[in-house]
Amino acid sequence: MRSRVSEARTKLGDEARFIKSWIDDPMRTGSVTPSGPALARRMASFVDPALPGPVIEIGPGTGPVTEALIERGVREDRLILVEYSPEFCKLLRQRFPQATVVEGDAYALSTTLAGHLDGKAIAVVSSLPLFNQPPAMRTALGKDAFTLLAEGAPFIQFTYSVVSPLPRKGSGLKAFVSDWVLRNIPPARVWVYRQAV
Repeated sequence: MRSRVSEARTKLGDEARFIKSWIDDPMRTGSVTPSGPALARRMASFVDPALPGPVIEIGPGTGPVTEALIERGVREDRLILVEYSPEFCKLLRQRFPQATVVEGDAYALSTTLAGHLDGKAIAVVSSLPLFNQPPAMRTALGKDAFTLLAEGAPFIQFTYSVVSPLPRKGSGLKAFVSDWVLRNIPPARVWVYRQAV
């Protein structure tokens, strides 16, 4: 019973943090609530924990997808979390002390992660509100992210929209889109991009 009460308090606290962050800067936060467990698990399902190398998570917020990645079998010390909000960075360091938490701009990912990567990553998992940015900025993020990824590794992104968050025309990317995760509020889908060979 006590763990359920503690879990409920944590969930309410995370939702309050998101609301505050959204009020302070809606273009950066993009949502008033963190990703739900069903969506977080769906995103993590596209990461193969058996492959060697780091996993980059951009826009982890309070860590629901981070938790799902760990539950999936990705060791915490393999996670590199890139978060813009100093408050969320502090929280992530408390919750995931073995992960590398980098405070910085995911839209300058290579620069932000300079000195933090030992090798190519096996996945980039993104919860960024991409549709808050113009297409050119989203395209640049995708191109930058793929320079950090091992060959064939995925860029994983969720969206509430019906269209691709990364512009596809002329991108050279192959994409898979999941069915709707109806247990998330609002319902969302997961896009998985890979560079065409």
